Amino acid sequence: MKKYFYLFYVSGLVIAPLVLLLLPADFFDTGESMCLSVQLFDMQCYGCGMTRAIQHLIHFDFHDAYDYNKLSFLVVFVLFIVWIQEIRRILRRLKQEEN
Repeated sequence: MKKYFYLFYVSGLVIAPLVLLLLPADFFDTGESMCLSVQLFDMQCYGCGMTRAIQHLIHFDFHDAYDYNKLSFLVVFVLFIVWIQEIRRILRRLKQEEN
């Protein structure tokens, strides 16, 4: 039973970035901010614009990504490393379960 959960989980980890890649770069550019800092205090926090910036980075639109959030270059790099490590961890668990 765990094997099917792990396979489903890895499938989601692989499919989610592909879906973001298929969406247009400006998909998240419209709409109101959901940030609590903006809603309560009308001030942007360090995370404001991160979703939009990462979506533009995925599409290699570096200028717009930088305009939305300068930290996105660091965050997308860290997310990529964590993503790879998580896939490797789950694949190792699947291999152990087969033995």
